[in-house]
Amino acid sequence: MIVLVIGATGKTGRAVTRALASHGIAVRAAVRSADRQNTAYAAGAQSISVVDLESGAGLAEGVDGVDGVYHVAPNVHPDEAAIADRVATAAASAGVRRFVFHSVLHPDDASMPHHLRKAEAERQVRAALPGATVLRPAAYHQNLVDAARSGRLAVPYSLDSPFTNVDLDDVAEVAALVLTRHGHEGVTYELAGPEALSVRDQAVVATDVLGHRVTAEHVSLESWATGPGSNLPEQARAHLLAMFTAYDRHGLVGEGDTLHRLLGREPRTWADLLRAAAP
Repeated sequence: MIVLVIGATGKTGRAVTRALASHGIAVRAAVRSADRQNTAYAAGAQSISVVDLESGAGLAEGVDGVDGVYHVAPNVHPDEAAIADRVATAAASAGVRRFVFHSVLHPDDASMPHHLRKAEAERQVRAALPGATVLRPAAYHQNLVDAARSGRLAVPYSLDSPFTNVDLDDVAEVAALVLTRHGHEGVTYELAGPEALSVRDQAVVATDVLGHRVTAEHVSLESWATGPGSNLPEQARAHLLAMFTAYDRHGLVGEGDTLHRLLGREPRTWADLLRAAAP
Protein backbone atom coordinates (compact mmCIF):
# COMPACT_ATOMS: atom_id res chain seq x y z
CA MET A 1 0.00 0.00 0.00
CA ILE A 2 1.18 3.53 -0.79
CA VAL A 3 -0.21 6.61 0.97
CA LEU A 4 0.38 10.20 -0.13
CA VAL A 5 0.73 12.48 2.89
CA ILE A 6 -0.08 16.11 2.07
CA GLY A 7 1.66 18.50 4.46
CA ALA A 8 4.27 15.85 5.19
CA THR A 9 6.90 18.21 6.61
CA GLY A 10 4.63 19.80 9.24
CA LYS A 11 4.33 18.36 12.74
CA THR A 12 1.06 16.57 11.93
CA GLY A 13 2.32 15.25 8.60
CA ARG A 14 5.53 13.96 10.18
CA ALA A 15 3.58 12.19 12.93
CA VAL A 16 1.23 10.56 10.39
CA THR A 17 4.22 9.52 8.27
CA ARG A 18 5.88 7.91 11.30
CA ALA A 19 2.69 6.07 12.22
CA LEU A 20 2.16 4.74 8.69
CA ALA A 21 5.79 3.71 8.35
CA SER A 22 5.60 1.84 11.67
CA HIS A 23 2.81 -0.26 10.13
CA GLY A 24 4.88 -1.04 7.07
CA ILE A 25 3.01 1.39 4.79
CA ALA A 26 5.02 3.13 2.07
CA VAL A 27 4.62 6.91 2.36
CA ARG A 28 4.93 9.31 -0.56
CA ALA A 29 5.49 12.72 0.98
CA ALA A 30 4.05 15.80 -0.72
CA VAL A 31 6.44 18.72 -0.16
CA ARG A 32 6.40 22.33 -1.37
CA SER A 33 9.95 22.17 -2.67
CA ALA A 34 12.70 19.60 -3.06
CA ASP A 35 14.84 21.30 -0.40
CA ARG A 36 12.34 20.09 2.24
CA GLN A 37 12.60 16.43 1.30
CA ASN A 38 15.14 15.51 4.00
CA THR A 39 12.57 16.37 6.70
CA ALA A 40 10.08 13.99 5.10
CA TYR A 41 12.65 11.22 4.65
CA ALA A 42 13.68 11.58 8.30
CA ALA A 43 10.07 10.92 9.36
CA GLY A 44 9.98 7.70 7.32
CA ALA A 45 8.80 8.68 3.85
CA GLN A 46 10.01 6.41 1.07
CA SER A 47 9.44 8.78 -1.85
CA ILE A 48 8.86 12.48 -2.49
CA SER A 49 6.43 14.37 -4.70
CA VAL A 50 6.80 18.13 -5.12
CA VAL A 51 3.30 19.67 -5.01
CA ASP A 52 2.09 23.26 -5.11
CA LEU A 53 -1.23 23.16 -3.29
CA GLU A 54 -2.17 26.71 -4.32
CA SER A 55 -1.86 26.10 -8.06
CA GLY A 56 -2.33 22.33 -8.10
CA ALA A 57 0.98 21.80 -9.91
CA GLY A 58 2.30 18.31 -9.21
CA LEU A 59 -0.95 17.01 -7.70
CA ALA A 60 -1.79 14.66 -10.57
CA GLU A 61 1.66 13.11 -10.32
CA GLY A 62 1.44 12.98 -6.54
CA VAL A 63 -1.80 10.99 -6.44
CA ASP A 64 -0.90 8.73 -9.37
CA GLY A 65 -0.69 5.12 -8.22
CA VAL A 66 -1.36 5.71 -4.52
CA ASP A 67 -3.94 3.77 -2.52
CA GLY A 68 -4.68 6.48 0.02
CA VAL A 69 -4.26 10.20 0.72
CA TYR A 70 -3.95 12.01 4.03
CA HIS A 71 -4.61 15.73 3.62
CA VAL A 72 -3.74 18.33 6.22
CA ALA A 73 -3.77 21.93 4.96
CA PRO A 74 -1.20 24.63 5.79
CA ASN A 75 -2.12 26.19 9.12
CA VAL A 76 -4.65 29.08 8.94
CA HIS A 77 -4.44 29.16 5.15
CA PRO A 78 -6.95 31.62 3.64
CA ASP A 79 -7.63 29.37 0.62
CA GLU A 80 -8.12 26.12 2.51
CA ALA A 81 -11.46 25.17 0.95
CA ALA A 82 -10.14 25.58 -2.59
CA ILE A 83 -7.05 23.56 -1.71
CA ALA A 84 -9.22 20.78 -0.28
CA ASP A 85 -11.33 20.77 -3.42
CA ARG A 86 -8.20 20.63 -5.59
CA VAL A 87 -6.68 17.72 -3.63
CA ALA A 88 -9.90 15.72 -3.31
CA THR A 89 -10.78 16.17 -7.00
CA ALA A 90 -7.32 15.00 -8.05
CA ALA A 91 -7.62 11.97 -5.76
CA ALA A 92 -11.07 11.13 -7.11
CA SER A 93 -9.85 11.41 -10.70
CA ALA A 94 -6.98 9.04 -9.90
CA GLY A 95 -9.33 6.48 -8.34
CA VAL A 96 -7.78 6.72 -4.86
CA ARG A 97 -9.55 4.25 -2.54
CA ARG A 98 -8.94 5.88 0.84
CA PHE A 99 -8.96 9.60 1.63
CA VAL A 100 -8.64 11.17 5.09
CA PHE A 101 -9.12 14.88 5.69
CA HIS A 102 -7.59 16.45 8.80
CA SER A 103 -10.14 18.97 10.09
CA VAL A 104 -10.55 20.46 13.56
CA LEU A 105 -12.73 20.06 16.64
CA HIS A 106 -15.96 22.09 16.23
CA PRO A 107 -15.43 23.28 12.64
CA ASP A 108 -18.85 24.98 12.56
CA ASP A 109 -18.06 27.34 15.46
CA ALA A 110 -18.71 30.76 13.88
CA SER A 111 -16.66 32.54 16.55
CA MET A 112 -13.51 31.12 14.94
CA PRO A 113 -13.27 32.04 11.23
CA HIS A 114 -10.49 29.58 10.44
CA HIS A 115 -12.62 26.77 11.90
CA LEU A 116 -15.37 27.73 9.43
CA ARG A 117 -12.86 27.30 6.62
CA LYS A 118 -12.33 23.74 7.84
CA ALA A 119 -16.09 23.17 7.69
CA GLU A 120 -16.20 24.40 4.09
CA ALA A 121 -13.18 22.26 3.25
CA GLU A 122 -15.00 19.23 4.68
CA ARG A 123 -17.92 19.94 2.36
CA GLN A 124 -15.60 20.22 -0.63
CA VAL A 125 -13.96 16.89 0.22
CA ARG A 126 -17.31 15.16 0.68
CA ALA A 127 -18.58 16.53 -2.65
CA ALA A 128 -15.65 15.00 -4.51
CA LEU A 129 -15.25 11.88 -2.35
CA PRO A 130 -18.37 10.88 -0.38
CA GLY A 131 -16.44 7.98 1.13
CA ALA A 132 -13.72 10.18 2.63
CA THR A 133 -13.03 9.96 6.36
CA VAL A 134 -12.86 13.20 8.35
CA LEU A 135 -10.84 13.52 11.56
CA ARG A 136 -11.63 16.41 13.91
CA PRO A 137 -8.85 16.55 16.51
CA ALA A 138 -8.67 18.78 19.55
CA ALA A 139 -5.58 20.91 20.22
CA TYR A 140 -2.39 18.92 20.76
CA HIS A 141 -0.72 18.34 24.12
CA GLN A 142 2.56 18.81 22.27
CA ASN A 143 1.81 22.51 21.75
CA LEU A 144 2.60 23.18 25.42
CA VAL A 145 5.19 20.53 26.34
CA ASP A 146 8.25 22.71 25.66
CA ALA A 147 6.69 25.61 27.55
CA ALA A 148 6.01 23.34 30.53
CA ARG A 149 9.60 22.13 30.51
CA SER A 150 10.76 25.74 30.53
CA GLY A 151 8.61 26.40 33.60
CA ARG A 152 6.08 28.86 32.15
CA LEU A 153 2.75 28.28 30.40
CA ALA A 154 1.91 31.75 29.04
CA VAL A 155 -1.25 32.00 26.94
CA PRO A 156 -3.41 34.87 25.58
CA TYR A 157 -6.70 33.43 26.87
CA SER A 158 -8.29 32.46 30.17
CA LEU A 159 -6.20 30.25 32.43
CA ASP A 160 -9.41 28.58 33.62
CA SER A 161 -11.08 27.62 30.33
CA PRO A 162 -11.34 23.83 29.83
CA PHE A 163 -9.56 21.92 27.05
CA THR A 164 -9.64 18.24 26.11
CA ASN A 165 -6.23 18.31 24.48
CA VAL A 166 -5.06 15.22 22.61
CA ASP A 167 -1.75 13.51 21.98
CA LEU A 168 -0.62 14.11 18.39
CA ASP A 169 0.76 10.58 18.16
CA ASP A 170 -2.64 9.17 19.16
CA VAL A 171 -4.20 11.20 16.33
CA ALA A 172 -1.55 9.88 13.94
CA GLU A 173 -2.24 6.31 15.05
CA VAL A 174 -5.93 6.77 14.27
CA ALA A 175 -4.97 8.24 10.89
CA ALA A 176 -2.94 5.13 10.08
CA LEU A 177 -5.80 2.91 11.23
CA VAL A 178 -8.52 4.52 9.12
CA LEU A 179 -6.24 4.63 6.08
CA THR A 180 -5.43 0.93 6.25
CA ARG A 181 -8.61 -0.76 7.49
CA HIS A 182 -12.13 -1.09 6.13
CA GLY A 183 -15.18 0.30 7.90
CA HIS A 184 -14.31 3.98 8.19
CA GLU A 185 -15.51 5.18 4.82
CA GLY A 186 -17.74 8.26 4.92
CA VAL A 187 -17.39 8.65 8.71
CA THR A 188 -16.45 11.73 10.74
CA TYR A 189 -14.54 11.16 13.99
CA GLU A 190 -14.11 13.69 16.80
CA LEU A 191 -10.74 13.06 18.46
CA ALA A 192 -10.56 14.61 21.93
CA GLY A 193 -8.35 13.65 24.84
CA PRO A 194 -9.50 11.78 27.94
CA GLU A 195 -9.50 14.72 30.39
CA ALA A 196 -10.65 18.32 30.54
CA LEU A 197 -7.90 20.54 31.94
CA SER A 198 -7.43 24.29 32.08
CA VAL A 199 -4.00 25.83 31.57
CA ARG A 200 -3.91 26.39 35.31
CA ASP A 201 -4.61 22.66 35.81
CA GLN A 202 -1.90 21.78 33.30
CA ALA A 203 0.63 23.85 35.22
CA VAL A 204 -0.21 21.98 38.44
CA VAL A 205 0.17 18.60 36.73
CA ALA A 206 3.42 19.69 35.08
CA THR A 207 4.86 20.88 38.38
CA ASP A 208 4.15 17.46 39.90
CA VAL A 209 5.42 15.38 36.98
CA LEU A 210 8.50 17.41 36.02
CA GLY A 211 9.64 18.12 39.56
CA HIS A 212 10.08 21.87 39.11
CA ARG A 213 7.68 24.79 39.43
CA VAL A 214 5.60 25.48 36.33
CA THR A 215 3.56 28.69 36.36
CA ALA A 216 0.44 29.55 34.40
CA GLU A 217 0.44 33.13 33.13
CA HIS A 218 -2.06 35.15 31.13
CA VAL A 219 -0.71 37.51 28.48
CA SER A 220 -2.86 40.16 26.84
CA LEU A 221 -4.08 39.88 23.27
CA GLU A 222 -2.17 43.06 22.50
CA SER A 223 1.08 41.56 23.82
CA TRP A 224 0.57 38.43 21.75
CA ALA A 225 -0.29 40.44 18.62
CA THR A 226 2.83 42.60 18.90
CA GLY A 227 5.00 39.68 20.01
CA PRO A 228 4.56 36.07 18.81
CA GLY A 229 1.81 37.04 16.37
CA SER A 230 3.57 40.02 14.81
CA ASN A 231 5.14 38.08 11.93
CA LEU A 232 1.90 36.46 10.79
CA PRO A 233 -0.14 37.70 7.84
CA GLU A 234 -2.80 40.17 8.96
CA GLN A 235 -5.73 37.81 8.34
CA ALA A 236 -4.08 34.88 10.12
CA ARG A 237 -3.30 37.09 13.12
CA ALA A 238 -6.89 38.38 13.26
CA HIS A 239 -8.33 34.88 13.05
CA LEU A 240 -6.08 33.55 15.81
CA LEU A 241 -7.04 36.51 17.99
CA ALA A 242 -10.69 35.56 17.39
CA MET A 243 -9.83 32.01 18.43
CA PHE A 244 -8.25 33.20 21.68
CA THR A 245 -11.37 35.24 22.43
CA ALA A 246 -13.50 32.14 21.82
CA TYR A 247 -11.22 30.16 24.14
CA ASP A 248 -11.86 32.79 26.81
CA ARG A 249 -15.58 32.05 26.63
CA HIS A 250 -15.68 28.25 26.42
CA GLY A 251 -12.26 26.69 25.84
CA LEU A 252 -12.21 23.80 23.36
CA VAL A 253 -13.85 20.61 24.61
CA GLY A 254 -14.93 17.39 22.92
CA GLU A 255 -15.86 13.89 24.04
CA GLY A 256 -13.07 11.36 24.39
CA ASP A 257 -14.94 8.06 23.93
CA THR A 258 -14.35 7.89 20.18
CA LEU A 259 -10.57 8.15 20.47
CA HIS A 260 -10.51 5.46 23.16
CA ARG A 261 -12.63 3.14 21.02
CA LEU A 262 -10.57 3.62 17.87
CA LEU A 263 -7.26 3.13 19.64
CA GLY A 264 -8.45 0.13 21.65
CA ARG A 265 -6.59 1.51 24.67
CA GLU A 266 -6.52 4.52 26.95
CA PRO A 267 -5.42 7.67 25.09
CA ARG A 268 -2.30 9.34 26.43
CA THR A 269 -2.85 12.07 28.99
CA TRP A 270 -1.05 15.35 29.62
CA ALA A 271 0.90 13.67 32.43
CA ASP A 272 1.87 10.80 30.11
CA LEU A 273 3.31 13.25 27.58
CA LEU A 274 5.24 15.12 30.26
CA ARG A 275 6.73 11.92 31.65
CA ALA A 276 7.94 11.00 28.18
CA ALA A 277 9.44 14.47 27.74
CA ALA A 278 11.11 14.63 31.16
CA PRO A 279 14.93 14.72 31.10
